[in-house]
Amino acid sequence: MRRYVTLFTLSTVFSVLALAKSWQGKLVDNACYEQKKSAATCDATSATTAFALFVSTQAFKLDDAGNAKAADALKSRADRSSDPTKPASAQVMAKITGTKDGENLKVETIELQ
Repeated sequence: MRRYVTLFTLSTVFSVLALAKSWQGKLVDNACYEQKKSAATCDATSATTAFALFVSTQAFKLDDAGNAKAADALKSRADRSSDPTKPASAQVMAKITGTKDGENLKVETIELQ
């Protein structure tokens, strides 16, 4: 019985990992994007609380955990770590690993580029 439980647990873990995908695109302010429907004028800033990832011609909203991870990553960006007084570059590119839930992304990891 113990062997079956272990096998079931391992197969569940591997199937969840197999569902995870990666998306790469521009991190934008979701509230601004929903109003203007344009990613060109809605760059994410350190004051942004709701984010979306704009990939090609589609925007994917981040879940609550993803919003928190994006905010933390944005505040500790590599281009600001050496000089915090230096303004961050306007455009923020990101690589997100997670699962797609309709038009939303359930974020596992986020990496700013």
